[in-house]
Amino acid sequence: MNKSVKVIIGIVLLLAFVAVLKYFKDANSNQRDDFDVEQPFFTTINSKIVATGSLNPEEEIELKPQITGIIDAILVEEGDLVQKGDLIAKIRIVPNEQSLANANSRVNTARLTYDNANTLFKRNKVLFEKGVISTQDFENSELSLNQAKEALRQAKNDYQIVKQGSISGQLSANTSIVAQISGTVLEIPVREGDQVIQSNNFNSGTTIATVANMNKMIFEGQVDESEVALLEEGKAIDIVIGALNEQRFPAKLVFVAPKGVTDNAGAVQFTIKADVEIEANNKIRAGYSANAEIDIENKDSVLSIKEALVQYNRITEKPFVEVKGIDGKFKKQNIELGLSDGINLEVVEGIKEGDKIKVWNKASDEEVDAEDEEEK
Repeated sequence: MNKSVKVIIGIVLLLAFVAVLKYFKDANSNQRDDFDVEQPFFTTINSKIVATGSLNPEEEIELKPQITGIIDAILVEEGDLVQKGDLIAKIRIVPNEQSLANANSRVNTARLTYDNANTLFKRNKVLFEKGVISTQDFENSELSLNQAKEALRQAKNDYQIVKQGSISGQLSANTSIVAQISGTVLEIPVREGDQVIQSNNFNSGTTIATVANMNKMIFEGQVDESEVALLEEGKAIDIVIGALNEQRFPAKLVFVAPKGVTDNAGAVQFTIKADVEIEANNKIRAGYSANAEIDIENKDSVLSIKEALVQYNRITEKPFVEVKGIDGKFKKQNIELGLSDGINLEVVEGIKEGDKIKVWNKASDEEVDAEDEEEK
C-alpha cells in the first residue's frame, strides 16, 4: 500500500469520527419538545390544617368497689344504656378469717368492759343515794358506763362490716356497684365469680365497669410545631370520621397544649382538644380514628397552578417554572407564590393566564416504552 492510499484512508476515518461526534453532540443538545404542558387557572384555595387523632367520651368513669369480695352478679352488658343510680353489679363478701376473729375478740372485750362499768355504776348509784359517795364520783362512774357502751356498739359495727360488708340494718351500699353517671357501658373487664379488691394507697382497685356519656365527645389529636402558631382556642372546626363514610361533625377547639412532645421521627407535636357536637341518634363509638380540619385562610378566584409544576433553585431555593415559548422551547421563569391547599398553589407574580407550563417530572412515551422493554 503506497503512501497516498494511507493518507486517503486516514482522512476518511477522521471525517467519520468527526461525523459521529457531531451526531452525538446534536442529539444531546436538542431540547425535548415532547413534554406535556398545563395552563394556569382560576380557582378557590382553602388553606387548612389537618390534625390526626381519635374521638373519645368527655365523661368516662371507672366503677371500683369500696370493699374486697367476689362478683356475685353482673346486671348489665357492654353497650347497655344506664341511668345514674342504676345497679351495675353486686359483690359478695368473703371475710378474712383472721380479721373476723379479731373483730369478734374486740366485741367480747368491749362487752366485758361494759358489763364491769354497768356493775360499778349500779353500785355507785346506791351509794350516791345514801350519801356515801360524792356527786363527782357518781358522775365519773356514769361517764365510764357511757364510754363502755359506745365502745361496745362500735365493736359490733366493725364486726358486721368485716362479716357482711355493711352495718346491719343499713343499705348495702358497699356491696352494690351503681352507675355514677348516665351513659353507655363501654367495658366490663370482670365476670361473675371474679375476685375484686378495693382502692387503697397501694392499689387503684379492680375496675368493675366503665361508663361514659356518648353524647359528649371530645377529639384529641396532634399538630406539627410549624402549624400550632396558626391555631386559636374557641375556633370552629370540622371533625371527619373515616369509619362513618367521611361523616363530618361540627366542633370547637378548646385546648392547644403549651408544650410540645417529640415523636419517634424527631418532629415536635402539640396536642389539641375539641368539643364535638354529637346528636343522640348518631351511633358513635369510643376510640374512632378521626381528622380535625381547621380552616386557616380562604381566597376566591385566584390564578393558580398545580403544586407539582413548581421547581426550586438549589442555591437560592426560590420557586420557578418552565414556560414554553413561541419557538417551542422551555424557559425558566421565576414566580412568587401565595396560598396553597396542598394540591393547588396561588401564583402572585411571574406567569399569566394562557402560559404553557412544562410538566417537568413526566417521562415521555418513548422513555416509558423503553423502560417497559427493559422490564420484559
